[in-house]
Amino acid sequence: MSIWVLEALKGVGRLLVQPLFYYGIALALVIGWRRVKRERSYFSIRVYNMFHESKLFWRSGLVAGGILSLAAVAIGIVLPRDAISMIALVTIAIGLTMQMRLLSPAYTMGLVFFIVSILANDKETAPALKRFFPELSETNMAALAILLALLLFVEAWLILQNGAIETSPQLAKSKRGFVVGEHWSQRLWFVPVLLPVTGELPSPFSWWPLFPVAGDSYSLMLVPFLIGFSERVQGMHPKASIRLTGKRVMLLAWIVSLFAIGGYWYAPLSMIAAALALIGREWLAFFQHRQDRLKPPYFSKREQGLVILGILPNSKAEKMELEIGEVITKVNGMTVKTETEFYEALQRNRAFCKLEVVNEHGEVRFVQGALYEDEHHELGLLFVKEREKWALEAV
Repeated sequence: MSIWVLEALKGVGRLLVQPLFYYGIALALVIGWRRVKRERSYFSIRVYNMFHESKLFWRSGLVAGGILSLAAVAIGIVLPRDAISMIALVTIAIGLTMQMRLLSPAYTMGLVFFIVSILANDKETAPALKRFFPELSETNMAALAILLALLLFVEAWLILQNGAIETSPQLAKSKRGFVVGEHWSQRLWFVPVLLPVTGELPSPFSWWPLFPVAGDSYSLMLVPFLIGFSERVQGMHPKASIRLTGKRVMLLAWIVSLFAIGGYWYAPLSMIAAALALIGREWLAFFQHRQDRLKPPYFSKREQGLVILGILPNSKAEKMELEIGEVITKVNGMTVKTETEFYEALQRNRAFCKLEVVNEHGEVRFVQGALYEDEHHELGLLFVKEREKWALEAV
């Protein structure tokens, strides 16, 4: 047993020699750089720094990876090393599109499943694949389907945990051609999973693994899975919309897992599980976008008050505990419904401000605070404002 403990430690160390690990770090930085560039085009100022996505890259994924590692090792989800390499190649290829939603396990693992099950066993394509991936055809398809389902659970959990944290405000055009606000959640999570792979050690138990491959020698490898998520929200509060998406992905994960488990006894069910994951995840993305666009814009100009589109970090507005989506109806006793009126009312008292705010539940509350010379005199709020080049300003 001590041999396996040592092998587990070696498996963790193997993470540092896997290109996908460094690719994920670089991709998170690129996403942050692109977001900063986009925010500056709208606001003339960035909302979060370019390392924001890099910070979220590590958040919660390590915990999820640890739990998934225990499950994978306990039941023995063994994959050949070539299958790990194929997962990495597919992930890198999809990542180059910069479409983070396509880095869902439904797409990455689903594509790998069909590459292995169809191309690796086809008379025309198998020889070419076998030249570069000789062990790929030995992949246990039931194990691959189970791993897909487990990673889909992880995606749903990550969406619910921090998919709605610090989303990026931006501008868009409504169906009627008006400029409205929207929020964009774009995430890339690092989920390291300790997986049994083909190796040189004998099985520690007679019943293990439940999902073997050809041969009876195994090893352990910490595999870096990259899970992406992207959602634009116009018609709802971003927290409500993203949480709803997380629940839907969780439901999909349950459905896929039922077929994946059945694939242990009846192989065609594994293929149905992979197909359901691919089609189901794409349908959820389409359905969310369609339903969101059918609703009236949440962040738009209103007859009464100004809706808060964004709040700059470490600003006076953040210290006053104002929230995205709240509507400011009065400033220092003056009714406001335009940015100009807001600014004029704010200037009435340069040392103190009192705001009347309506939250997302329609409840009125009062927020007040002193203004100091070293603080941003315009509070750090972002409103929808139709300007040349679709600019927004912090006010």
